[in-house]
Amino acid sequence: MSISNNDPTSRRGITQTLKTIALFILHQWLLIGIGVACVLAYYFPNVAKSGGIIRSEYSILYGAMALIFLISGLSVPREKLIIHLLNWRLHVLVQGLSFLVIPAFILAIVHIILAGDPDEHIDRALLAGYIFLACIPTTIASNVVMTRSAGGDDAAALVEVIIANFLGPFITAGWTVTLLPKSEEFDVWRTGDGDLSDMYRDVFKQLGLAVLLPLVVGQLIRWVWPDIVGKVLAKYRIAKISTACLILLVWSTFSSCFATGALQTLSASSIVFVVLFNIALYMFLTAVCFYCSRPPRIISGVSFTVKGKTFYPFQQMNPQETIAVCFCGPAKSTALGIPLLYAMWGPLSLYIKSKTSVPVLLYTTEQICVAHFFVHMFKWWHRRVERKSASVSDVECDGEGNANENGEKMDCPVSEAACGKDLADKGEGAGVNLSQEGNK
Repeated sequence: MSISNNDPTSRRGITQTLKTIALFILHQWLLIGIGVACVLAYYFPNVAKSGGIIRSEYSILYGAMALIFLISGLSVPREKLIIHLLNWRLHVLVQGLSFLVIPAFILAIVHIILAGDPDEHIDRALLAGYIFLACIPTTIASNVVMTRSAGGDDAAALVEVIIANFLGPFITAGWTVTLLPKSEEFDVWRTGDGDLSDMYRDVFKQLGLAVLLPLVVGQLIRWVWPDIVGKVLAKYRIAKISTACLILLVWSTFSSCFATGALQTLSASSIVFVVLFNIALYMFLTAVCFYCSRPPRIISGVSFTVKGKTFYPFQQMNPQETIAVCFCGPAKSTALGIPLLYAMWGPLSLYIKSKTSVPVLLYTTEQICVAHFFVHMFKWWHRRVERKSASVSDVECDGEGNANENGEKMDCPVSEAACGKDLADKGEGAGVNLSQEGNK
């Protein structure tokens, strides 16, 4: 009798457990999908490799990427794109981190490894690959998807992605050769000049057809049918398709990696080094991007007065822009990186080029996995900042007057813009922008 009485309770417990497991799987479906993609790439590399059965260099690098940016064009208001095109501070921060700060940091790490590893336990092809990785621009697809998922400003991410991938082909090749160590062991990469004309053609063709064209088409559709587009995006959760396309990009990347045999030929110590170093590198660079976007109050309060106007060049960015910077800054592009690598070092053997490409392939895949966890972290942080901002605004500035700490009404002798500045200086205002507050 006791067993029969407990049966309903047991069934409810089992049902609840199964629901919990199912919800966990649904929430982590991106990571699970990446895992499945890696397994398929390992056992069936010829399916999705470049030039393989499904011709992934077209079906995925053009098709899936075009779908991501079509959805972005449908989702992002045109006014936000124009605003961020004129946001000079955002451009300086993201492009400066991508093309100056990261290469300088990686170069220092490479020289430390060279000094501490005279027996070459770490393959020199990997070190050359890391210098190349540091010099390539930010990735095209995952930045926008992750920024949108975390509640960030995907318009800012879109603009920075387009700018970086226009600059990248002109900067990366010369910058990489300049930064390569001068020792003899790197001579093979320093003298491997290849013909870059085909690479330039392919890169800009991809940027035009897979990024700019679908983005413009999406914007036109949004402009003609704004209400219908908004309802369809909300009802069918179209943005989820962008995330699914990331799994296809990972599948294609790893298929090419396994097909060339690049991973299989490296020593276990080299593989472990690359995998762990990539995770640590991405997390460290994300922290650098965060503190550059939202510096401490002692720095954000620094101002300059020019012709009677006061400027705050280090003022904290708002949370949405901060999230965009944190996803755009540390990320690197496989879509541009691999074609550029093979074009730069065309005369070298496929074996050397494959080993050199391993840091690019693994880093660009691991960044998606780590960024998936940062999405949840930035969501939590964004909600926390918004709650603080709302509570401080209610107490300190109501638009007409102030309240002191005891809640007593006070005259507000300054403008709303100055009040917004006061919030930003206290670090409680989530990086309130002076010009935005003054226009409210």
